[in-house]
Amino acid sequence: MTALRKSEFTLKSEYRYNRSGPVRWILSHAMRYPLFPIGAILAAALNNWAYSYRQVLIGDAFDLIIAPDWQTSALLVIALWIAAAAVAQGLTGLLRSLATEFLAQRVERDTRDELYADLLGKSQTFHSRQRIGDIMARATNDVRQLNLMFSPGLMLIIDSAMAIILPVMLIAQLHWRLLLVPLIFVALWAWTVADYNRRLKPVSLAQRQQFGDMNAVLAEAIAGIEVVKANAQERHEWKRFVGNARRFRDTFVEQGKIQARYWPMLVFTFAWAGGLLHALLLWRQGGISLGQAVAFMGLLGTLRFPTFISIFSFNLVQLGVAAARRILELVKTETELDENERGASQPIQGQVTFENVSFSYNGKPVLTDVSFVARPGETVAIVGQTGSGKTTLTRLINRIYDVGDGRVLVDGIDVRDWQLESLRSQVSTIEQDVFLFSRSLAENIAFGCADADQEAIKAAAQAAQAHQFISTFPEGYQTEIGERGVTLSGGQRQRIAIARAFLTEPSILILDDSTSAIDSATEDQIQRAMRRISRQRTTFMITHRLSQIRWADRILVLQRGRLVDQGTHEDLMGRSADYRRIFSRDD
Repeated sequence: MTALRKSEFTLKSEYRYNRSGPVRWILSHAMRYPLFPIGAILAAALNNWAYSYRQVLIGDAFDLIIAPDWQTSALLVIALWIAAAAVAQGLTGLLRSLATEFLAQRVERDTRDELYADLLGKSQTFHSRQRIGDIMARATNDVRQLNLMFSPGLMLIIDSAMAIILPVMLIAQLHWRLLLVPLIFVALWAWTVADYNRRLKPVSLAQRQQFGDMNAVLAEAIAGIEVVKANAQERHEWKRFVGNARRFRDTFVEQGKIQARYWPMLVFTFAWAGGLLHALLLWRQGGISLGQAVAFMGLLGTLRFPTFISIFSFNLVQLGVAAARRILELVKTETELDENERGASQPIQGQVTFENVSFSYNGKPVLTDVSFVARPGETVAIVGQTGSGKTTLTRLINRIYDVGDGRVLVDGIDVRDWQLESLRSQVSTIEQDVFLFSRSLAENIAFGCADADQEAIKAAAQAAQAHQFISTFPEGYQTEIGERGVTLSGGQRQRIAIARAFLTEPSILILDDSTSAIDSATEDQIQRAMRRISRQRTTFMITHRLSQIRWADRILVLQRGRLVDQGTHEDLMGRSADYRRIFSRDD
């Protein structure tokens, strides 16, 4: 198990896996359920012993019937033992398959849970750098590949190992001189399979990587289908996808070339012929009986299964290890923020203080030496040209990002010293680009307050001027909306987001151009509701609408990441050229 790492979210009962490497990580998942792998190994050993021992019994039958005074009853006993071995083989095969399949399903489930919880705990900076399609490929196809690696991949490898070890042991019991050819074969088989895996490994990794790239291109095109169609770029996107699909196909072609040069089967053919010649020579010399020669050839024939199946099973394992490596790349990526479980957890009064705050993104300065104090219940408007750092400033309050220099304090406590869940649950943000889930309208409004009743949801919707249009739907608040709320207009989506914020009753409310898609009459009604709730909470408002800015208690003027002035609208209009310039350009 590994030590705790930084994360914005962890499950309280999260099992700690060994993440030092893909193979150790896979093994730590499997050993969470030790009875399954132990059971699979024991069942595979008994299964192959039963199958191999049947060959010995068949050899005994040959020795019996060539004896001058053999008895039918003795042959019947051997036949019954062969039947019993066949039944044992069937039952142990069933147990082996059940143990392996249960293990495979649980590893897939646990891996999916681990990856999803880890993605939820990653910072916004991490997610901003990722391609959604590639993440989805890792969370679905790569995780599924781990299941296939165990069943049938590892099951076949365990079965193959037993199908080599047990026949060789029984051959040694027949006569030690018969071990010559089997031991030479095992050595050559191990060498050729190792060479096969060495050549297959980079191709398997490239295959999983290229699948992620192809999936990322597909997801991006579907998510941006409106832009694609608006610019008549369907053909361009199709060519781009086809190019990725062709490169994905090429990895399979390369895999086929490697499998075409699969030498173990050729080695087995020579071993089988050599074994037959050796056994006949020993029989002719009187070193072994005819029955032992027959049993030996039967046991040598059992080696065909592990030889043939290794072309398939080792490929599944290589793909599984490659998938595990891609999953671990996400899981092991360090995130910047920590949930700080032992941090401050108390009701927020609403005072927000910036002390000489500077912040850079990818080495580029976004905010420089920003200082101000917002008192509880105060409404603060933030204005500035595009790219001046307005949105970034608000995201430092609820620790979507952490400051580079200086401090951001809430109620006199550095936000880094707050328990992250406690801090964020009391800060609500309404952004211009509203995200809604493919759920009912009621569930979307209650997203930040899961225990809210229908009356509270309705009251929040009425305050946000959303109740009227919701009532026009046949199913009302239970109406299912499409992904990202595509079945709603921009103004309707913003009103649902505003209702969500009203319902959570945050101590700090952040409005990031949250009424840009709403008509003037509806906006006036929403603004009155906002003014009413703003008296009870600290509000930060990013907007260029003068009607909203006028009623702010304080206005912050940002210019290229610096706070160049602050005050009321009347004060700034009188003394700040930067403030006047913003509105002259907007007009």
